Amino acid sequence: MEKKVIYSAVQPSGNLTIGNYLGAIRNWVKMQSEYDCFYAVANMHAITVKQEPAELRRRTLELAALYIACGIDPEQCALYVQSHVPQHAELCWVLNTIAYVGEMSRMTQFKDKSQKHAENINMGLMDYPVLMAADILLYGAQCVPVGADQKQHVEIARDLAIRFNNRYGETFAVPEPLILKGGAKISSLQDPTKKMSKSDENPNASVFLADDRDTIIRKFKRAVTDSDNAIRASDDKPGITNLLNIYCAFRPCTLEEAEREFEGKGYGDFKLAVGETVADALAPIQEAQKKLLSDKTYLAEILKGGAEKAYKAARRTLSKVYRKIGFYQGE
Repeated sequence: MEKKVIYSAVQPSGNLTIGNYLGAIRNWVKMQSEYDCFYAVANMHAITVKQEPAELRRRTLELAALYIACGIDPEQCALYVQSHVPQHAELCWVLNTIAYVGEMSRMTQFKDKSQKHAENINMGLMDYPVLMAADILLYGAQCVPVGADQKQHVEIARDLAIRFNNRYGETFAVPEPLILKGGAKISSLQDPTKKMSKSDENPNASVFLADDRDTIIRKFKRAVTDSDNAIRASDDKPGITNLLNIYCAFRPCTLEEAEREFEGKGYGDFKLAVGETVADALAPIQEAQKKLLSDKTYLAEILKGGAEKAYKAARRTLSKVYRKIGFYQGE
């Protein structure tokens, strides 16, 4: 039976949090044996916000090394840098001709980033969802693993696929969002009503995959809790519930098991245990990433191989698209 195709990508902008790891990358590792996977370092998306060029190059390699350190196997999937496959930009241009300004301007991310970067509301920022649609449709992805907050982008990809198919004939697979079940939502340590974010201005709000052991434990010690001393998950205890979710995700164990383990213990002991558990789990990933980054030639070869795999699939799709819309291709 032919495997379904999955596409997913992360931007190399800012440090990734444990939320990015638990919600995305760790799930990608599980999927690579079940699906035909295309995993990208989305550096083209990253430049919609001003980047320092040398830092962008460094972070691109760091993210690729992190993928592998977390368990992504380049032999099982196409692991590549987005800008190494020019068809992403080419298909984006074609899709721009059937994307409407009104629907792009209503996208939540465009509105949010326009407020945060009022001095740089560029066309790339508005066009972001069209490039994301091109990313997905280029490989015939039937499934796109996303968090609930990213579902809107898959909806745009679906709309553009259907619109193109209606106008030019059956061309694109219409993708479905794959909302991963059982993945706990990881919230800010300082405001558990908000999602943990790599762009949070409060340095104690997010735990990054690059944080050293002392920093991780210190952040958990400073995590917001409540006046009640009971360690249990409930809607009226968002801080403790968040910490329990993190503990269970890294341990791993159920919420009930964690509640029993910490029954009668104080918040101080509990927060220290969560911090140590996370630090212990991240240590081998950090060590593996460091080792990979010490051999840039090896990393470059992996990314080149991944780009070649992706290029073959992307070229087939784009050739079909160009034929459908009437572009002369010299044949």
